[in-house]
Amino acid sequence: MSTLIFWGVIIGIFFIGSYIEKRHYAAIEKRERTFQTPQILTSHISKLDDSRSVDDVRFVSSGVVIGADYFKHFLANLIHVLGGNLSPYESVLERARREALLRLKEQASDFNVIINVKLETCMLGRTTKKSDAPKVSILAYGTAIKYK
Repeated sequence: MSTLIFWGVIIGIFFIGSYIEKRHYAAIEKRERTFQTPQILTSHISKLDDSRSVDDVRFVSSGVVIGADYFKHFLANLIHVLGGNLSPYESVLERARREALLRLKEQASDFNVIINVKLETCMLGRTTKKSDAPKVSILAYGTAIKYK
């Protein structure tokens, strides 16, 4: 009976986690269509058109923390034991990266371009307990420029 409950909980976590992830991806895609500007560049200012005069320059940053659900964590631990690419965590990283860049664009929505964009990533909440699902933190930052 307890085995049946265990697998029922694991399957329930899988479906709930999949639902939440799909809903987040849909929200990200909708916001990405809305925020086509400002353009994001990883290069520095010498790559820009310097024939236009600059009206405003501002440092912008955004951060996001996204956790893996326990089903992904369970699968990743299984893959870790067997060896291989920990692909269950890749979607967590992808969602966090896209969300951080979107928040950066939202913060600089009045600007034309964000240059020298960098991403910093770290894992949060890792302890010695194997049951803790990891959380990824991504910080995106850059320099927003508005032309006259």
